[in-house]
Amino acid sequence: MPTPRASRPRPGSPGRVLAWLPDGKPADAYSAPCPSRAALDRIADKWTALIIGALAEETMRFSELREVIGGISEKMLTQTLRSLERDGLVRRTVYPTVPPKVEYRLTDLGRTLEAPLGAIRDWAERHINEVNTARADYERRASGAGN
Repeated sequence: MPTPRASRPRPGSPGRVLAWLPDGKPADAYSAPCPSRAALDRIADKWTALIIGALAEETMRFSELREVIGGISEKMLTQTLRSLERDGLVRRTVYPTVPPKVEYRLTDLGRTLEAPLGAIRDWAERHINEVNTARADYERRASGAGN
């Protein structure tokens, strides 16, 4: 059986395999069937980035997260927290009190996302004016093209 190639010339690739899948193939987010796409989909979500950022500071209850993350609905917060828990990024702890007390915290795996997602949030805040200017320029050009 041929040995899988250890490198791949993919955009943004470090030029080496970062992880091998159980089937012996390299993880490759540019490959449609690769399961790393599902992980990328999860971490590329804006609500994930904001929840990870909030939980990086401290363990929080649901209501605290909802208060800190402006604009997130109860349904979206619930769905995102469940997905993060399923993916091993967030730990949900239920305390046997009346009413039940539920807290959320980052797992060790979730903590590995603090820096990269923090950098993306910082980039968005730092460059929002340039993005808005580019959008306005695009809209002017697009509306002028039809005249």
